[in-house]
Amino acid sequence: MNRENKRRQYEKGYYKTHSCNETFVCKNCGMSVIPDGAGSGHRNHCPSCLTSLHVDEEVGDRESDCGGIMEPIAVWVRGREWVIIHRCKSCGKISSNRIAADDNPVKLYSIALKPLCEPPFPVERIKEIADAIEGAIFK
Repeated sequence: MNRENKRRQYEKGYYKTHSCNETFVCKNCGMSVIPDGAGSGHRNHCPSCLTSLHVDEEVGDRESDCGGIMEPIAVWVRGREWVIIHRCKSCGKISSNRIAADDNPVKLYSIALKPLCEPPFPVERIKEIADAIEGAIFK
């Protein structure tokens, strides 16, 4: 990369329109991550542990001074594609990233199934909760 192109990559919004072809080492698991295999030119998280870094305030701007580790906390389906929800361990900011073609499917499914494995209410009281909700609705 010549000097002019290197300087341009630090301009505001550069990563919105240009591929990021840099190899990096994941700050969470230590895996060496290459851009190939992502299915797009925008590799923004580790395909093994799905962890990212807090580098953007708005998508592609690289304006964040935080630099904290963004842990994957949930997944959701947007249209026909899965999206990972990340939360910064340092400042708490929440953001979303599309999954990549080579992301670890076991990790994705484990995040998606977490609410079923650890429900926010006691499972043994489901009947009682359902009856209370039904009673409140039909009063």
